[in-house]
Amino acid sequence: MPALTRAEAETRASDLTVRHYAIDLDLTRGEDVFGSTSVITFTADRACDTFAELKPAALRRVVLDGTELDPATLDDNRLPLPGLAAGDHELRVEADMRYSHTGEGMHRFTDPADGETYVYTQLFMEDVQRVAAAFDQPDLKAVFEVTVTAPPQWTVLGNALTTRTGQTPAGDGRWTMAATPPISTYLLAVAAGPWHSVRTEHAGLPFGLHCRRSLAPHLDRDADELFDITRRCFDRYHELFAEPYPFDSYDQAFVPEFNAGAMENPGLVTFRDEFVFRSAFTPTEAQFRAVVIAHEMAHMWFGDLVTLRWWDDIWLNESFAEYMGFQVLSEATDFTGTWTDFAVARKAWGTDADQRPSTHPVAPDPEAVPDTASALNNFDGISYAKGASALRQLVAWLGQEDFLAGINEHFARHRFGNANLADFIDSLAGATERDVPGWAAAWLRTSGVDTLTPATVATSDSGWRLEISHSGDRPHRIAVGLYDRAADDPARLVLRDRLTVDIDANAAVSAHELPGTRPDVVLLNDGDLSFAKVRFDEHTWETLEETLSGLPEPLSRAVTWCAARDLVRDAKIAPRDYLALVARQLPAETDPALVEAVLTFARTQVADRYLDPALRPDALGKLAATSRALLADGGPGVRLTATRTLIDSAVTAGEAAVLREWYDDGKIPGAADLDAELRWKALLRLAVLGHATAADIDAELARDPSGTGREGAARCRAALPDEAAKEAAWASMFHDDTLSNYLFAATAQGFWHPEQDALLSPFVPRFYPDAIAVTGRRGAAIAEAISRYGFPSEVVTESALELGRTALSDPTLIPALRRALTDRLDDLSRAARIRSTW
Repeated sequence: MPALTRAEAETRASDLTVRHYAIDLDLTRGEDVFGSTSVITFTADRACDTFAELKPAALRRVVLDGTELDPATLDDNRLPLPGLAAGDHELRVEADMRYSHTGEGMHRFTDPADGETYVYTQLFMEDVQRVAAAFDQPDLKAVFEVTVTAPPQWTVLGNALTTRTGQTPAGDGRWTMAATPPISTYLLAVAAGPWHSVRTEHAGLPFGLHCRRSLAPHLDRDADELFDITRRCFDRYHELFAEPYPFDSYDQAFVPEFNAGAMENPGLVTFRDEFVFRSAFTPTEAQFRAVVIAHEMAHMWFGDLVTLRWWDDIWLNESFAEYMGFQVLSEATDFTGTWTDFAVARKAWGTDADQRPSTHPVAPDPEAVPDTASALNNFDGISYAKGASALRQLVAWLGQEDFLAGINEHFARHRFGNANLADFIDSLAGATERDVPGWAAAWLRTSGVDTLTPATVATSDSGWRLEISHSGDRPHRIAVGLYDRAADDPARLVLRDRLTVDIDANAAVSAHELPGTRPDVVLLNDGDLSFAKVRFDEHTWETLEETLSGLPEPLSRAVTWCAARDLVRDAKIAPRDYLALVARQLPAETDPALVEAVLTFARTQVADRYLDPALRPDALGKLAATSRALLADGGPGVRLTATRTLIDSAVTAGEAAVLREWYDDGKIPGAADLDAELRWKALLRLAVLGHATAADIDAELARDPSGTGREGAARCRAALPDEAAKEAAWASMFHDDTLSNYLFAATAQGFWHPEQDALLSPFVPRFYPDAIAVTGRRGAAIAEAISRYGFPSEVVTESALELGRTALSDPTLIPALRRALTDRLDDLSRAARIRSTW
């Protein structure tokens, strides 16, 4: 499918004004295709040649202004409309469209738990073409009215209030969606199936929660909490924004096999239905679900009311929604620790991405995003986490009052329209005397992570000097925390003072004369108000090795653990020293987000990738011991994370035998009963270690025949240490093009394990040609799954790196896979450097 270029979009936007879409979808035609009729009313502002987009299974009919056009003129996804006269036009397109199994277009899922089928759209960027004919670019907004024919037992949801208006002679239901305000093509949404729905009203608007029927008890359990979060965030946004919520309803649908976390369709937000928790969940998972609810609601203004003009400004959607999601949730709900989780976990997504070869500015130059294929590659941790961190710095520098004044001016100027970076800067600049264009040039138009390093110098008995070295080109306003050991407990730290320090972009070192004695700990960026790596002076690091858990505030501990993470990744401290820090300090940690993030990094990165393989069994033993300590003495919020890590850390034959006993008994002594999620986790580890069989997997699937159970079984089968099992998993991933995106990901998750190095080594040279071939056939969603789950990240060898470098020269690589492989190979090179250093 040819990528739309920026130049083509600019030409079409100058040629056309699109007013209205009438779309009729028939979802009763079977399992493979659905019917789609589009009637587009538009005006040619001048005589021109143009095109619409469509990716049909079969194009049945094309009518332009009452004249039949030849369907054979469709060129891939482009329907030529030559010789348009200036004036009003009507285009009618009738087609059969394919259902998707990769979460793109109209995704179709049949629930193995009860046989019920659900369909939903995911049309981000350019996938509306898989559902209906359109002029598919974000700055050609139009009103949408949608009619749907669906099986009689189904409910249909859409961007606006959708009602059942009749039935067909065959007894199928006819549903009509009210007209939307002007929205972009990628925001069109339909979800249909026998949904389980919970409904209420708030502020005069209908609110709804929806999931597949097999998840109904779990949604009902959490419905009051989910509605409470939704109402609180809704009310807080109305306190912050002068523009009221711009749509006629607010539905939240938890849909199966969803590629992203959620999608901000106006009036119908779709979420991955793993957020309807089937099993026990941690406080951090509950909090992150709430963050996503707040994030998607922010998009009703940032993205839906005011939409980017072209995809170089994706940050105008995502960075703002990311920032507002964390901030509003912390202000409006009982989830007051959101920025701790952001600092210790979410922000790493941005800092990691910003140090890879594929890094880019938060707001890249327009020339760097020439088409939709390149734009998709910028949908990453920089556009989300780094951009949100930059906005947090902007608020610290500008002040919240001026920031909100600029935002509200932006909404007023561009409501139901489109805007770019220059528009946004102009709106902000009008609200302040500060140099917003200069700030934006330094923060939004540059890439890379600055580094701040302190040095403390005793100048006299009554004073000392703090020197902060600055590597990078951005100004920073940060807090600096000064801490001393408590007189009554040397393992506890007491805050002496917290300074606000402005670091000049052009100064390599900034010096600050301070009274009193030098403190025991100097913590730069305390409170995490800026985006930068921070280091420690020698005395601070020695103190923190003994007192990190004694820092009084979770956010300060988050900044410290994040800095320690950077020290490992930059080969400044040995991986085993980081694990020793975890063993000493984490058992006393009470914040669930900190425990979860630190154990995850220690287990999946340090132990599996950065550590010499000969030291891995001992490292896993230490993580298991830390987990047992948390189970014995930690609070209830950390016990589930500790249990999960304890299971994942089993490595010896003796530990596998004990884990097998726990699995068979259905309980871990001193922990909890094994629910469905923990049973699959335990069985996966047993499969990896050769203490489970295919019969065990079949029995567990019979016990849990859900969609999640089906994924668990695929994961465990791929993990079996048997050549035939590995070959079967490989064939499923790379040669079965009917495999859904979730089953592909599950199989990939089960395939690679360090314990199976000898068995897996022959598959490494097969990975690149097969990955290139399958993504060429199946596209970007599968490329993302391969990158995240299917890449042999634990194979840290020079030969593996060389294979990858050779693959990058293949001209058939699709852009999404090229970007993904570039990033994964850079991660592999980093792991190799760390191993060679230590």
